[in-house]
Amino acid sequence: MHVSWILSLLLLIHPQSGIPLSITENNDTIAIVKRQEVMLPVPGLELVDPVKYEQLLKQIEQQVEKKAKNATLNDSGHIIPEKVGYKLNRHAFTEAFFQYYFHNRLTTLEVPKMMVYPKVDSELLSIIRTKRLGQYITYFNSRNKARSKNIELAVAAINNQVVFPGEVFSFNKVVGKRTVKKGYMKAPEIVKGELIEGIGGGICQVSSTLFNAVDRSGVTMIERYSHSKHVPYVPPGRDATVSWYGPDFSFKNEYNQPILIRAKVVGGMVIVFVYSSEDINYKPRKIT
Repeated sequence: MHVSWILSLLLLIHPQSGIPLSITENNDTIAIVKRQEVMLPVPGLELVDPVKYEQLLKQIEQQVEKKAKNATLNDSGHIIPEKVGYKLNRHAFTEAFFQYYFHNRLTTLEVPKMMVYPKVDSELLSIIRTKRLGQYITYFNSRNKARSKNIELAVAAINNQVVFPGEVFSFNKVVGKRTVKKGYMKAPEIVKGELIEGIGGGICQVSSTLFNAVDRSGVTMIERYSHSKHVPYVPPGRDATVSWYGPDFSFKNEYNQPILIRAKVVGGMVIVFVYSSEDINYKPRKIT
Protein backbone atom coordinates (compact mmCIF):
# COMPACT_ATOMS: atom_id res chain seq x y z
CA MET A 1 0.00 0.00 0.00
CA HIS A 2 1.39 3.38 -0.96
CA VAL A 3 2.65 5.68 1.84
CA SER A 4 0.35 8.55 0.86
CA TRP A 5 -2.64 6.23 1.17
CA ILE A 6 -1.65 5.18 4.71
CA LEU A 7 -1.08 8.78 5.77
CA SER A 8 -4.42 9.80 4.37
CA LEU A 9 -6.14 7.23 6.55
CA LEU A 10 -4.25 8.16 9.69
CA LEU A 11 -4.23 11.96 9.55
CA LEU A 12 -7.29 14.03 10.42
CA ILE A 13 -7.60 15.82 7.13
CA HIS A 14 -10.65 17.93 6.39
CA PRO A 15 -10.89 18.51 2.65
CA GLN A 16 -12.79 21.48 1.39
CA SER A 17 -16.12 20.77 -0.23
CA GLY A 18 -16.12 21.57 -3.94
CA ILE A 19 -17.38 20.57 -7.30
CA PRO A 20 -17.31 16.89 -8.34
CA LEU A 21 -14.32 15.35 -10.07
CA SER A 22 -14.78 14.59 -13.75
CA ILE A 23 -12.82 11.51 -14.83
CA THR A 24 -12.06 11.45 -18.54
CA GLU A 25 -10.49 9.19 -21.15
CA ASN A 26 -9.32 10.86 -24.36
CA ASN A 27 -11.21 13.96 -23.20
CA ASP A 28 -14.51 12.05 -22.96
CA THR A 29 -16.11 11.92 -19.51
CA ILE A 30 -16.44 8.34 -18.28
CA ALA A 31 -17.30 9.03 -14.62
CA ILE A 32 -18.19 11.85 -12.24
CA VAL A 33 -17.25 11.38 -8.59
CA LYS A 34 -18.37 13.37 -5.55
CA ARG A 35 -16.38 13.34 -2.31
CA GLN A 36 -19.25 12.00 -0.27
CA GLU A 37 -19.50 8.97 -2.57
CA VAL A 38 -16.10 7.70 -1.46
CA MET A 39 -16.01 9.16 2.05
CA LEU A 40 -15.55 7.03 5.14
CA PRO A 41 -18.88 7.10 7.05
CA VAL A 42 -17.35 8.30 10.33
CA PRO A 43 -18.55 11.64 11.76
CA GLY A 44 -15.78 14.23 11.92
CA LEU A 45 -13.36 12.25 9.74
CA GLU A 46 -13.53 13.17 6.09
CA LEU A 47 -11.31 10.33 4.95
CA VAL A 48 -11.49 8.07 1.94
CA ASP A 49 -13.35 4.79 2.48
CA PRO A 50 -10.98 2.03 1.22
CA VAL A 51 -13.88 -0.22 0.16
CA LYS A 52 -15.68 2.50 -1.80
CA TYR A 53 -12.42 3.66 -3.37
CA GLU A 54 -11.57 0.12 -4.47
CA GLN A 55 -15.00 -0.12 -6.09
CA LEU A 56 -14.27 3.13 -7.93
CA LEU A 57 -10.93 1.77 -9.14
CA LYS A 58 -12.53 -1.42 -10.44
CA GLN A 59 -15.24 0.59 -12.21
CA ILE A 60 -12.64 2.74 -13.96
CA GLU A 61 -10.50 -0.30 -14.79
CA GLN A 62 -13.40 -2.02 -16.51
CA GLN A 63 -14.05 1.05 -18.63
CA VAL A 64 -10.48 1.71 -19.77
CA GLU A 65 -9.08 -1.82 -20.02
CA LYS A 66 -8.21 -2.92 -23.52
CA LYS A 67 -6.70 -6.38 -23.74
CA ALA A 68 -3.60 -6.94 -25.79
CA LYS A 69 -3.94 -9.21 -28.81
CA ASN A 70 -1.28 -11.67 -29.90
CA ALA A 71 -0.04 -11.80 -33.45
CA THR A 72 -1.73 -14.65 -35.33
CA LEU A 73 -1.64 -16.43 -38.66
CA ASN A 74 -4.67 -16.29 -40.94
CA ASP A 75 -5.91 -19.17 -43.09
CA SER A 76 -3.49 -18.16 -45.83
CA GLY A 77 -0.52 -18.23 -43.48
CA HIS A 78 -0.06 -14.46 -43.41
CA ILE A 79 0.79 -12.80 -40.11
CA ILE A 80 -1.87 -10.58 -38.55
CA PRO A 81 0.11 -8.12 -36.39
CA GLU A 82 -0.27 -7.93 -32.64
CA LYS A 83 -2.14 -5.12 -30.87
CA VAL A 84 -0.99 -3.38 -27.70
CA GLY A 85 -3.48 -3.19 -24.84
CA TYR A 86 -4.01 -0.75 -21.97
CA LYS A 87 -4.86 -0.88 -18.29
CA LEU A 88 -5.37 1.65 -15.51
CA ASN A 89 -2.22 2.95 -13.83
CA ARG A 90 -3.51 2.62 -10.26
CA HIS A 91 -0.57 4.39 -8.63
CA ALA A 92 -0.76 7.47 -10.85
CA PHE A 93 -4.57 7.57 -10.60
CA THR A 94 -4.46 7.43 -6.79
CA GLU A 95 -1.87 10.20 -6.57
CA ALA A 96 -4.01 12.46 -8.76
CA PHE A 97 -7.27 11.54 -7.04
CA PHE A 98 -5.85 12.44 -3.62
CA GLN A 99 -4.84 15.83 -4.98
CA TYR A 100 -8.51 16.37 -5.72
CA TYR A 101 -9.91 14.85 -2.54
CA PHE A 102 -7.55 16.26 0.07
CA HIS A 103 -6.25 19.42 -1.56
CA ASN A 104 -8.99 20.46 -3.97
CA ARG A 105 -6.38 21.08 -6.69
CA LEU A 106 -8.13 19.67 -9.74
CA THR A 107 -11.62 19.13 -11.10
CA THR A 108 -10.79 16.96 -14.12
CA LEU A 109 -8.66 13.84 -14.16
CA GLU A 110 -7.56 12.24 -17.42
CA VAL A 111 -7.22 8.53 -16.68
CA PRO A 112 -3.53 7.52 -16.56
CA LYS A 113 -2.96 4.24 -18.41
CA MET A 114 -0.20 1.70 -18.80
CA MET A 115 0.56 -0.17 -22.00
CA VAL A 116 0.11 -3.94 -21.94
CA TYR A 117 2.19 -5.79 -24.50
CA PRO A 118 1.08 -9.12 -26.02
CA LYS A 119 3.08 -12.27 -25.33
CA VAL A 120 3.32 -13.14 -29.02
CA ASP A 121 4.42 -10.47 -31.50
CA SER A 122 4.96 -10.69 -35.24
CA GLU A 123 8.71 -11.24 -34.90
CA LEU A 124 8.33 -14.21 -32.56
CA LEU A 125 5.55 -15.72 -34.65
CA SER A 126 7.65 -15.51 -37.81
CA ILE A 127 10.42 -17.46 -36.03
CA ILE A 128 8.34 -20.25 -34.47
CA ARG A 129 6.37 -21.06 -37.64
CA THR A 130 9.39 -22.38 -39.52
CA LYS A 131 9.96 -25.95 -38.26
CA ARG A 132 7.16 -28.53 -38.24
CA LEU A 133 7.43 -30.86 -35.25
CA GLY A 134 4.31 -32.95 -35.67
CA GLN A 135 0.94 -33.23 -37.36
CA TYR A 136 -2.20 -35.37 -37.32
CA ILE A 137 -5.45 -35.65 -39.25
CA THR A 138 -8.78 -37.17 -38.24
CA TYR A 139 -12.00 -37.46 -40.20
CA PHE A 140 -15.66 -36.79 -39.35
CA ASN A 141 -19.06 -36.68 -41.00
CA SER A 142 -19.51 -33.06 -42.05
CA ARG A 143 -23.20 -33.69 -42.74
CA ASN A 144 -23.80 -33.81 -38.98
CA LYS A 145 -24.21 -30.05 -38.62
CA ALA A 146 -24.35 -29.88 -34.83
CA ARG A 147 -21.23 -32.00 -34.29
CA SER A 148 -19.43 -30.17 -37.09
CA LYS A 149 -20.20 -26.81 -35.46
CA ASN A 150 -18.80 -27.96 -32.12
CA ILE A 151 -15.64 -29.21 -33.80
CA GLU A 152 -15.18 -25.91 -35.66
CA LEU A 153 -15.52 -23.88 -32.46
CA ALA A 154 -13.00 -25.99 -30.55
CA VAL A 155 -10.55 -25.95 -33.47
CA ALA A 156 -10.78 -22.16 -33.65
CA ALA A 157 -10.03 -21.95 -29.92
CA ILE A 158 -6.79 -23.95 -30.07
CA ASN A 159 -5.59 -22.49 -33.37
CA ASN A 160 -2.63 -20.08 -33.07
CA GLN A 161 -2.00 -21.00 -29.44
CA VAL A 162 1.63 -20.54 -28.42
CA VAL A 163 3.02 -22.60 -25.54
CA PHE A 164 6.19 -21.11 -24.08
CA PRO A 165 9.03 -23.13 -22.51
CA GLY A 166 7.94 -24.41 -19.11
CA GLU A 167 4.25 -23.65 -19.75
CA VAL A 168 1.41 -26.16 -19.49
CA PHE A 169 -1.30 -26.22 -22.14
CA SER A 170 -4.73 -27.15 -20.79
CA PHE A 171 -7.42 -27.97 -23.36
CA ASN A 172 -10.25 -27.08 -20.99
CA LYS A 173 -8.65 -23.78 -20.04
CA VAL A 174 -7.99 -22.76 -23.65
CA VAL A 175 -11.32 -23.87 -25.11
CA GLY A 176 -13.34 -22.83 -22.09
CA LYS A 177 -16.73 -24.03 -20.94
CA ARG A 178 -18.86 -25.37 -23.74
CA THR A 179 -22.16 -23.48 -23.66
CA VAL A 180 -25.08 -22.69 -25.94
CA LYS A 181 -24.22 -19.00 -25.58
CA LYS A 182 -20.84 -19.66 -27.20
CA GLY A 183 -22.53 -21.46 -30.08
CA TYR A 184 -22.04 -25.07 -28.99
CA MET A 185 -24.84 -27.47 -29.86
CA LYS A 186 -26.17 -30.81 -28.67
CA ALA A 187 -24.44 -33.73 -30.35
CA PRO A 188 -23.60 -37.34 -29.45
CA GLU A 189 -20.90 -37.85 -26.84
CA ILE A 190 -19.67 -40.79 -24.75
CA VAL A 191 -20.37 -40.58 -21.01
CA LYS A 192 -19.60 -43.60 -18.80
CA GLY A 193 -19.68 -45.91 -21.78
CA GLU A 194 -23.02 -44.65 -23.03
CA LEU A 195 -23.64 -42.55 -26.14
CA ILE A 196 -25.82 -39.57 -25.18
CA GLU A 197 -26.67 -36.10 -26.47
CA GLY A 198 -24.64 -33.36 -24.81
CA ILE A 199 -23.69 -29.72 -25.38
CA GLY A 200 -20.35 -29.72 -27.17
CA GLY A 201 -20.48 -33.31 -28.33
CA GLY A 202 -17.67 -33.91 -30.80
CA ILE A 203 -14.92 -31.78 -29.31
CA CYS A 204 -13.14 -34.89 -28.02
CA GLN A 205 -12.18 -35.46 -31.64
CA VAL A 206 -10.37 -32.12 -31.53
CA SER A 207 -8.57 -32.93 -28.27
CA SER A 208 -7.66 -36.37 -29.61
CA THR A 209 -6.30 -34.94 -32.86
CA LEU A 210 -4.28 -32.42 -30.86
CA PHE A 211 -2.96 -35.17 -28.58
CA ASN A 212 -1.66 -37.21 -31.49
CA ALA A 213 -0.03 -34.18 -33.10
CA VAL A 214 1.77 -32.99 -29.97
CA ASP A 215 2.65 -36.52 -28.92
CA ARG A 216 4.60 -36.88 -32.15
CA SER A 217 6.35 -33.64 -31.22
CA GLY A 218 7.75 -35.30 -28.12
CA VAL A 219 6.22 -32.95 -25.52
CA THR A 220 5.62 -34.09 -21.94
CA MET A 221 2.08 -35.30 -21.29
CA ILE A 222 0.56 -34.09 -18.01
CA GLU A 223 -3.01 -35.36 -18.16
CA ARG A 224 -4.77 -37.59 -20.67
CA TYR A 225 -7.63 -40.05 -20.40
CA SER A 226 -9.16 -42.42 -22.92
CA HIS A 227 -12.89 -42.82 -23.49
CA SER A 228 -14.72 -45.65 -21.78
CA LYS A 229 -15.36 -47.17 -25.20
CA HIS A 230 -13.60 -47.09 -28.56
CA VAL A 231 -14.00 -44.01 -30.76
CA PRO A 232 -13.81 -44.35 -34.56
CA TYR A 233 -11.58 -41.39 -35.44
CA VAL A 234 -8.31 -42.62 -33.85
CA PRO A 235 -6.72 -46.04 -33.21
CA PRO A 236 -7.49 -47.72 -29.86
CA GLY A 237 -5.78 -45.99 -26.95
CA ARG A 238 -4.88 -42.90 -29.00
CA ASP A 239 -7.78 -40.69 -27.89
CA ALA A 240 -8.00 -37.90 -25.31
CA THR A 241 -11.40 -37.42 -23.73
CA VAL A 242 -12.26 -34.05 -22.19
CA SER A 243 -15.14 -32.66 -20.17
CA TRP A 244 -15.61 -29.30 -18.47
CA TYR A 245 -16.50 -30.91 -15.15
CA GLY A 246 -14.32 -33.95 -15.68
CA PRO A 247 -11.11 -34.99 -17.43
CA ASP A 248 -8.78 -32.56 -19.14
CA PHE A 249 -6.02 -32.99 -21.69
CA SER A 250 -2.83 -31.13 -20.88
CA PHE A 251 0.84 -31.21 -21.79
CA LYS A 252 3.99 -29.27 -20.90
CA ASN A 253 6.51 -27.68 -23.22
CA GLU A 254 9.89 -28.59 -21.79
CA TYR A 255 11.81 -27.53 -24.88
CA ASN A 256 14.04 -24.48 -25.20
CA GLN A 257 11.71 -22.73 -27.67
CA PRO A 258 7.98 -21.90 -27.80
CA ILE A 259 5.76 -24.19 -29.84
CA LEU A 260 2.91 -23.06 -32.07
CA ILE A 261 -0.33 -24.97 -32.59
CA ARG A 262 -2.04 -24.59 -35.95
CA ALA A 263 -5.45 -26.21 -36.32
CA LYS A 264 -8.08 -26.08 -39.03
CA VAL A 265 -11.15 -27.84 -40.40
CA VAL A 266 -11.15 -28.73 -44.09
CA GLY A 267 -14.32 -30.45 -45.24
CA GLY A 268 -14.63 -33.48 -42.97
CA MET A 269 -11.06 -33.31 -41.66
CA VAL A 270 -9.57 -31.98 -38.44
CA ILE A 271 -5.95 -31.07 -39.08
CA VAL A 272 -3.46 -30.09 -36.37
CA PHE A 273 0.15 -29.01 -36.94
CA VAL A 274 2.80 -28.25 -34.32
CA TYR A 275 5.59 -25.81 -35.20
CA SER A 276 8.57 -24.14 -33.57
CA SER A 277 11.81 -22.43 -34.54
CA GLU A 278 14.81 -23.97 -36.27
CA ASP A 279 16.73 -23.61 -32.99
CA ILE A 280 14.50 -25.95 -31.00
CA ASN A 281 16.24 -28.86 -29.33
CA TYR A 282 13.61 -31.57 -29.57
CA LYS A 283 13.24 -35.31 -29.98
CA PRO A 284 10.32 -36.46 -32.12
CA ARG A 285 8.39 -39.42 -30.76
CA LYS A 286 7.72 -42.33 -33.10
CA ILE A 287 4.19 -43.67 -32.75
CA THR A 288 3.49 -47.18 -33.96
